[in-house]
Amino acid sequence: MEIPQGNSREDNKARKQIIKDFYASWIAEHPDKKMWNIDLKAYIHVKFRSTNETAGQASKSYESTREVLRLSEILSKAILMKSMPPKRDDENQKPYSDILIMRHKGATLIVGKQKTTNEYVQYCISAKK
Repeated sequence: MEIPQGNSREDNKARKQIIKDFYASWIAEHPDKKMWNIDLKAYIHVKFRSTNETAGQASKSYESTREVLRLSEILSKAILMKSMPPKRDDENQKPYSDILIMRHKGATLIVGKQKTTNEYVQYCISAKK
């Protein structure tokens, strides 16, 4: 699959579609929508918010889009770097009690710990910053 490398609106839109299509196929292969993380010793769940936030953020760059295509590897092997409270002014982070910053090779994985269920939910994946 060819990922557009430019910065045009069309390239961004094409990358966003690649990410959405990838998540659709990943979910078809993983109908339980979760992956065991070795470091957390817990499942990280992939939900609509995961795909929506990642498609919006990772589509901004070629490198981040490429990292999303390693979803299974990143979900299972990312290592916790730090934990912090959610941003108060970020409506998308409201359902979480904690935000975890995790890393694996060239990727940053952001995971939210859901207040109501204590589940770890994939929030976003991007190239390491």
